[in-house]
Amino acid sequence: MSEIPDPASRILTREQLVERYGRPRDGTVVFTNGCFDILHRGHAEYLRAARQLGDVLVVGLNADDSVRRLKGPSRPVNPQEDRAYVLASLAAVDAVTLFEEDTPLELITALLPDVLVKGGDYSVDTIVGAREVMAAGGRVVVAPLVPGRSTTSILQRGREASE
Repeated sequence: MSEIPDPASRILTREQLVERYGRPRDGTVVFTNGCFDILHRGHAEYLRAARQLGDVLVVGLNADDSVRRLKGPSRPVNPQEDRAYVLASLAAVDAVTLFEEDTPLELITALLPDVLVKGGDYSVDTIVGAREVMAAGGRVVVAPLVPGRSTTSILQRGREASE
């Protein structure tokens, strides 16, 4: 019987992340980020598609205070430790790191991934870190969204069901 690695071993500090996956490096590092508050099929498909663009997928995860500033006082639904653990449990995800800032720019600048991926509700012009990644020779990919799959729609359905 094979042993399943502990997902906690994939949750890295920024320093650990850069030490393990920073430049110079072998292979292609793909980076994406988000709140990933209530993990759903859209997230899973998106992360799988992102991982297929390289050898390693790193996920920058908004810390709780960052989520509150972006989404409002009722969010996140799940605390950062739980969100990080669930993400790190996914086969497509090689590493998760938290960031406290409103955007992952400092994290992206420190890592300089080979591929930066965001969902289809963004354009290259609006993706934080796109300019820095491209200036370092990397590329930026806008991945299609899975229709009807979003944390906001899940929460809305929950509110409507309880009324």
